[in-house]
Amino acid sequence: MKNMTRREALGTVAMGLLLQDGLASAATRHEKIIVSGASGQLGGLAVKALLARGIPARNLILVSRTPDDLADYARLGAATRAGDYTKPETLPAAYAGGTRMLLISMGFGSMPRPQAHGNAMQAAKAARVKQIAYTSWIGITKGDKAGLAVDHLATEDLLRRSGVAWTFLRNSLYMETQLAPAAKMLATGKAVIPSPEYPAGYVSRENCAEAAAPVLAPGHDDKSYDITGPALLGVREIADAASKATGRPINVVPTPAGAPPARGFTSPAVEVVSTAVADLTGHAPTTIEEFFAAHKAQLLKQG
Repeated sequence: MKNMTRREALGTVAMGLLLQDGLASAATRHEKIIVSGASGQLGGLAVKALLARGIPARNLILVSRTPDDLADYARLGAATRAGDYTKPETLPAAYAGGTRMLLISMGFGSMPRPQAHGNAMQAAKAARVKQIAYTSWIGITKGDKAGLAVDHLATEDLLRRSGVAWTFLRNSLYMETQLAPAAKMLATGKAVIPSPEYPAGYVSRENCAEAAAPVLAPGHDDKSYDITGPALLGVREIADAASKATGRPINVVPTPAGAPPARGFTSPAVEVVSTAVADLTGHAPTTIEEFFAAHKAQLLKQG
């Protein structure tokens, strides 16, 4: 593959994945895949990704605090069930019959997240689920132990000690989080580079879902994947992409001298780019230019 173009290399990967999918389909014919958190943004995309890979709806167990939101999938033959991480009594019936599970991390709520995630793991283990894929945080890869990493580190530790095979999907920051900042740049015609600035490998939720679907099959036990976009993006790259998508100019300037240090989610721990999306799905992850072009109307409306 030394002299292959990127397109040819990805094509070769895709052919390999098709063969793997055929083998995986045979191996998982009797698997029942649980998507826990199925009515959320990431969960809904994960369900679509599983169906797109040929997993029959009848092999899906979709769990949500609001199962009525999953009625369309129920009509296709999926099992739709009520389950709430913070109400452990709801989980045994929700997970019954499942063999593999996508455990989507919950937002902040009435219970510490590791405790709530632990409830889900215990119920899954009791239901004889043999693999749990957990949506974790990219910063852990570079040793982040603060902020977002705290709960994800605790959850990863619980899952490692659960006795169930684990797969960690360490998702980077979502591209969707940059729509509002980009819209503000467009509205004001100005963007300020923070100091210090830590570019991130922003990734679309759709890519995260597409990467999650194939790991719910044999061959991914006790593995970690860094789920990122194709490039590190700072303010300048985001501004350039927004300007290109809309045709509106944005003047990018440095932080004024003497300004206080920038604060936010970004840190050196987010400076990670991997090939996992392409490796798992057979296609390159969405670029920020492609993402903004697809969301042009939203950028202009917000701006």
